Amino acid sequence: MTQAENHSPSTIVSSAAVGAYGSVYFAIAIAACILWWLTRNHASLLPLWAPWEFSWLEFLSAWLTIYWYIRGVTSITAAERPSLLRRVSFFAGMLVIYAVLETHFEYLAEHQFFFNRIQHVAMHHLGPLLIALSWPGAEIKRGMPASLRRVVEHRIPIRIVHILQQPILAAFLFVGSFFFWLIPSIHFHAMIDPRLFALMNWTMVIDGILFWCLVLDPRPSPPARVSFGWRAALATVVMFPQILGGAIIVFNRHDLYTFYDLCGRIYPNIGAHYDQTIGGLITWIPPAMMSVVALVLVLNAMRLSEERNLANDTKKMGPPLNASPWTG
Repeated sequence: MTQAENHSPSTIVSSAAVGAYGSVYFAIAIAACILWWLTRNHASLLPLWAPWEFSWLEFLSAWLTIYWYIRGVTSITAAERPSLLRRVSFFAGMLVIYAVLETHFEYLAEHQFFFNRIQHVAMHHLGPLLIALSWPGAEIKRGMPASLRRVVEHRIPIRIVHILQQPILAAFLFVGSFFFWLIPSIHFHAMIDPRLFALMNWTMVIDGILFWCLVLDPRPSPPARVSFGWRAALATVVMFPQILGGAIIVFNRHDLYTFYDLCGRIYPNIGAHYDQTIGGLITWIPPAMMSVVALVLVLNAMRLSEERNLANDTKKMGPPLNASPWTG
């Protein structure tokens, strides 16, 4: 037999698959290099959807996660794949976060307070909520390289996530991280220090995903970490501090965020107080509305779980007894 004949079909397919995967990683790396070079040397030529300030970590995190999700979904049978609604929800959530971080929107967020509030609501609330609703963890892990999957599934990161998702701590971190960066002195330093600015953005995204994945877990407990009652309570309790914090910003008569006057507002005709009022309303209303949406989703998941349990109990009991032979 020749050397070519000694290769089994599975080996040939595996080699082709490895080559295809390598090509995707290479394409992502080349795209990152091109965007990095363009943002450093020809930023004015880039369209609005291109990065304003390129971040290797943000770019690679987004596109690798999307690729691993696609790879994980396509590696399982059609019957096992998540529904179309869940898949759309995942891509929409990733798009929302990417759009406010790796496009020219970031420039707006650096030069107008209410744009900054839109950015944070998108990173901390809307995008993570959509991602959590898609429940993509199994598909992402399936699409990861085996070595990275072993790291993710190690007991240390699992334990850290378990601690951060303790209900009371999770609610405290969710509200606290959102308003910590709104303390005027901290906000000022975060906006002028690129390292603090990046840390602020990452804490928004990571904390939002951890919280909404805890609340929107579609499974009963166990295996979910907390019961549906706890999840409904979490979705409700975080709403009131966000309303209060937004109201404090809206009705405050002082210019709390002087950074935007110093750096120059993108719309100079919008004064500091008006900008602050709009930003406070964005901090107040959309997050509260998303808490209500999350509560409805939790209650619906509880209803579906109870219906499944009732159907399983009915199957175990067997068909109902027919009393007609006894009664005539």
